[in-house]
Amino acid sequence: MPGPGRPCASRRRRFPLVSTTHDGGIAVSDRPSPDDGLSAADLAAKYGLAVSGARPGLAEYVRQLWGRRHFILAFSQAKLTAQYSQAKLGQLWQVATPLLNAAVYYFIFGLILKANRGMSHDVYIPFLVTGVFVFTFTQSSVMAGVRAISGNLGLVRALHFPRASLPVSFALQQLQQLLFSMIVLFVVAIGFGSYPGLSWLLIVPVLFLQFLFNTGLALIVARMGAKTPDLAQLMPFILRTWMYASGVMFSISTMLAGRPEWIARVLQANPAAVYMDLMRFALIDGYGASHLPPHVWAIAVFWAVVTSLGGFVYFWKAEERYGRG
Repeated sequence: MPGPGRPCASRRRRFPLVSTTHDGGIAVSDRPSPDDGLSAADLAAKYGLAVSGARPGLAEYVRQLWGRRHFILAFSQAKLTAQYSQAKLGQLWQVATPLLNAAVYYFIFGLILKANRGMSHDVYIPFLVTGVFVFTFTQSSVMAGVRAISGNLGLVRALHFPRASLPVSFALQQLQQLLFSMIVLFVVAIGFGSYPGLSWLLIVPVLFLQFLFNTGLALIVARMGAKTPDLAQLMPFILRTWMYASGVMFSISTMLAGRPEWIARVLQANPAAVYMDLMRFALIDGYGASHLPPHVWAIAVFWAVVTSLGGFVYFWKAEERYGRG
């Protein structure tokens, strides 16, 4: 118990320090705060504060992304519907655009440059159309992915959600567009004598593996495009070079006959060529296993797994930086 005339400790802490100055005045000062000298990190730890927009752990990030699955699907469908909303033909352009590209390539490469050597007319046309449709799937996923963050800064800055939702949604949009276009691809294949068979069941795993690959690629270019928006201007040239090196308009093995075999094997092992060749093998009766590189399914799985997982981790590592600056 405090003695007479001695205030208790709790009362003493309530009053400021009082001292006299050299001229006889009175100076009043507060006692030093218990937080004096603590760094910002120490203060945050002391009071349980967290950085706004901090990157969650990888497992938590996956959980958050799965929780946004309905948003991802709805966003991709809305983007797909709005893509051709200003055109009179509307969604028909989803099919008309790759078909027109195939017609142009057939005129130049099939009729003028005779790139169809080694294949009959009934094989080359579905070969070309399949290549254009499948490569367009990857090309469109990359072009949409590179603008996924930089083109949606308002959404990124206004709402808190896992940013990977955007490139994943854009890749899903391109998959839905390809599925719509597959109807025309089936008609072309049947029209040139390739009728449905057991090999057509391979279309499902091929599309699944290519979707995984495209999603990983979209995540990679989304992070790169968020930091360097000018990449969107450069990407069409990169994709065009990739297309010409992937055998969209010609058979790589036939065109490189007489050259060192390793050149053809390297070009055939690039992911765009792998998924195109597997789709052609599934759809076209005259396109047999002799046109496929060795271990083609192992290569397809490798590209899908490595690119999707690597792209996801690469994108996640910069999660807290998207939309800032």
